[in-house]
Amino acid sequence: MSYLTALLSNLVWKGSRNVVSYSLYTEREKNSGKTGAAPAGRRGTRPWEVDGLLQIGICDDARESRFQLRVLLERALEGRSAPARLLEFSSGDALLGWMDRHAGELDLVFLDIEMEGTNGMDTARALREADQSLQLVFVTGYSDYVFDGYEVGALGYLLKPAGAEELEKVLTRALTALQRQEEELFFCRSGEVFYRIRRDAILYFRSDRRQVTCVTPRRAYIFYGKLDQVAAQLGAEFVRIHQRYLVRAGAVDRVTGSEVWVGEEILPISRSCQREALLALTRAALE
Repeated sequence: MSYLTALLSNLVWKGSRNVVSYSLYTEREKNSGKTGAAPAGRRGTRPWEVDGLLQIGICDDARESRFQLRVLLERALEGRSAPARLLEFSSGDALLGWMDRHAGELDLVFLDIEMEGTNGMDTARALREADQSLQLVFVTGYSDYVFDGYEVGALGYLLKPAGAEELEKVLTRALTALQRQEEELFFCRSGEVFYRIRRDAILYFRSDRRQVTCVTPRRAYIFYGKLDQVAAQLGAEFVRIHQRYLVRAGAVDRVTGSEVWVGEEILPISRSCQREALLALTRAALE
């Protein structure tokens, strides 16, 4: 089952009557490291960790604007029976602070361009630098800013006040874009969190029994699974060098008979994997 299929197959949110729920993150919470309270009945669970949800961020320093967009999104998503978590951010700094701790957890962000502090364009540049696959939609009251979105690969824009028909079009484009990304991304699940990780950002996978760690330059993602299944899913671009290690061939800087260098880390090549691993890595280096 693909990530998008899993996302759309859940018609309700943990038994709730609504398919959409939300949380608010402010600059104060960003600075204090707090991440908001868990919903009632889910003590100890972070609020965005809900099975198979589309994770959408709304970033605007105007409370009324966030509320209006949230209401439109709730209606649109419930009309599609698409379960979602809406996360509100009162500033660009609050969003960036949250993303530093939760890379790969948002699918789509609606971003106001004119905000106090870090404005929308600077926020978008930082988001794009950290996550090439994140879908960005600008929300603005001025048509003059429309073409600025091309610089950061924005999916589109909404003029304030946004209308239901325009929002529906943007959502359709966002879901279509997410579906197209499936071949470029690796999806994994940790408990009730779905992560999407660009394959070309992965350095290697490490397995410890049934716990697998996906290592990237920015962070490590831990999930339960089998390395054999991960290798079969990712294909020839990733090479098994050890019972416990699977490396992306393009991330390998140096190879000896018994070790590979991936960045500053040295990983072992086991005897049982040595012949096939060296052939695969050599073939990848020549392509």
